[in-house]
Amino acid sequence: MMTGLFISELERTFKRKKTAAVLAVYAGLLAFIWFFFQRGGISFFDAAHDVKIDSLNSAPLLLRDLSFAITFIVIPMLVADSFNGEYTSGALRMVLIRPHHRVKLFFVKWAVQCLLVFIILCITWVVGTCLGRMVMPHVNETTFLGGQTVGTVGALLYSLKFYGICFCIFIAVISIGSILSVLMPNSILSYVATIGALIGSVYVSDKLSFFFSVTDSVFRELSRPNSEFLVNLLFPILLISLIINLFVWKKKEWVG
Repeated sequence: MMTGLFISELERTFKRKKTAAVLAVYAGLLAFIWFFFQRGGISFFDAAHDVKIDSLNSAPLLLRDLSFAITFIVIPMLVADSFNGEYTSGALRMVLIRPHHRVKLFFVKWAVQCLLVFIILCITWVVGTCLGRMVMPHVNETTFLGGQTVGTVGALLYSLKFYGICFCIFIAVISIGSILSVLMPNSILSYVATIGALIGSVYVSDKLSFFFSVTDSVFRELSRPNSEFLVNLLFPILLISLIINLFVWKKKEWVG
């Protein structure tokens, strides 16, 4: 039953024109950024630390240049279209009149959005890693923020950890966006509300700045020994947002 729901949601997602448009825009941005990425040869860990791009650090630095688009364009648009677009168009009512448990349907929709972002990150990582090895200056070791000098294996592990933490942050963005998409009356307001919440989080607390500058925050966290960022901050936010999602999802009057 759960597999059938997942496949059905996946099919509906990829049949939407907005999904194709968003993915096409991201693919164009990826090609555009890479073109200037390799020509410039310089990137940044954050606003205060620049770095020369080489064959070992290219994957994390490529995501740094693309993370803003993922956070403020790709995720809000996909989530708003999935959670709000189907509701306002009436498509979700057709799904909910069948004997599907609301909680299962929510987790299926949420999981599909997470899968889309995971695929986007995998493609970005492959492009950054492979083209970095082929095009950027070859080195046997590289240094990341905080003075961490690593070799080929260390750089690979750093890159995977970097993308993994970014993925966790993007999941939290998906969860927050899904709450607002259910509450807002249309997709445009859902998108605007999600953007507003992400920007507004910076003014709530400096600790939430990772929603606005994802990769800069991850570089800083990885430069700190024994950082407990995931356990103490990100996972609790993710858990709370999921609980709120389930509460709102159950209380929402989907079928009128």
